[in-house]
Amino acid sequence: MNRDSVVQRIGFARVCFFLPNLITTVYAIILGFAIPSGLADLAVGQTLQIGAARVDITPTPEMKASLGGYGARMGRPAEGVHDRVFAKALVVRQGGKKFALITADILAFPPGFKARLVERLALYDWTRDQLLLLPSHSHTSIDMTSLDPRFVLPIPQLGQFNQQVFDMVLTRLEGVLREAESSLGPAKVGVGACRLEGWVRNRRRSDGFTSPQCTVVRIDTVEGRPLAAVVHFTAHPTILLPEHMYFSGDWPGHLQRTLEALIGPGTTVLFVNGALGDQAPVLRPDSGYSRWEASERYGRELAIEAHRVWGSIIPSEEGTLTYCWARVDLPELTWHPKFQETGGTEYGLTQTLLKQFLPLIFPRQTAVAGLKLGSLTLIGMPGEPIGELGRAVADYVKEYQTKLGKAETEKGQNPGYIIVAGLADEWISYVLTAEEYHRGGYESSVSFYGPDLGAALLRAAKQVAQDLTLSEVP
Repeated sequence: MNRDSVVQRIGFARVCFFLPNLITTVYAIILGFAIPSGLADLAVGQTLQIGAARVDITPTPEMKASLGGYGARMGRPAEGVHDRVFAKALVVRQGGKKFALITADILAFPPGFKARLVERLALYDWTRDQLLLLPSHSHTSIDMTSLDPRFVLPIPQLGQFNQQVFDMVLTRLEGVLREAESSLGPAKVGVGACRLEGWVRNRRRSDGFTSPQCTVVRIDTVEGRPLAAVVHFTAHPTILLPEHMYFSGDWPGHLQRTLEALIGPGTTVLFVNGALGDQAPVLRPDSGYSRWEASERYGRELAIEAHRVWGSIIPSEEGTLTYCWARVDLPELTWHPKFQETGGTEYGLTQTLLKQFLPLIFPRQTAVAGLKLGSLTLIGMPGEPIGELGRAVADYVKEYQTKLGKAETEKGQNPGYIIVAGLADEWISYVLTAEEYHRGGYESSVSFYGPDLGAALLRAAKQVAQDLTLSEVP
């Protein structure tokens, strides 16, 4: 099938396509599409330059910041700080290309927030296609609505815009990216993974798909000093409940803090959540009656497992950086027929309010991201995709990479590690398959683009996977 006809059919536009200059030009002419302005060369043989930094984004008491994730809190301000929350930046440069991951111990980023951040970063030669925002989805941290100037609706369950918090987070994210970029140095990268059976359950179906893989990216200086690590694991940070009114990173915060201590001073650990829409943590044995203790134990023990993986990785100076995006025209806004039974009740929304609320807050277009760094392939999907969609994306990437790199696979080389990141750049609601949407339940009631949203994002993710894979075809 003609590739451009696919783009037209599913309603999204590719932003980047990576091949060496001459091959890219010829390939583009043959297929009849223009080379996008975001094109980046495939920098074969060029050294990876990587920098990392972190910053405290815990609101001060006078900001009266609310905690996100539970409507039952009625937008009340946090009562204190149990453990601080952070944002981390990882900047990668190779030749004339650069890309940044920013992770944050917060609930989510609202649509439009990234655009405001990019406005500031444009002064330092950054564009929206060079940046990916990945929140942990902590339900005891900064509320998404605090970061959305449009959120002035009189609905206490949803929270309110907070100018002080908004300004603080914008300023500190700008600063942490610039700090990471200023610390760029030659680096080497390696990836490893393990399976943690019994750590996660499917909260929609007792026999449903779960994603127990823990993937670790190890980044050292060329001299061998640990510089940074990225941990990918898939589960809701909901060990802490609505009654817990102190700021906390929940188990992802404890994971990062513990792994930084295990690796040693000077290491920055970033956490990336996965297709978490229906994935819930299973408390570790002997967690006690305190949810605070249970949260810490889960994160600490996950860090110990991640450290074992980290220790087995041999990082390499070889590898390339590529990235691309697919813009997606979203289905029409709507709500589930049984919305009022679950999500509507929790968040105080009626159909009358939804008619005002949805067009005001939710975008008509979104994007799926693709990043390849050495043997790692990351596909970033907005919103909260369920685990089944994450598996479909990962399976397709593996199938496509194997198809185009069959010779390398037959030689016994590892075809690579694939991770799917949820909540990429913005929260656009839960993302389900059509079957799961029609099945109903809480996740369906908080999915606002109808039954076809999952299929639209899956098609875009597949296209991104193709573009990333073709970037390595000689």
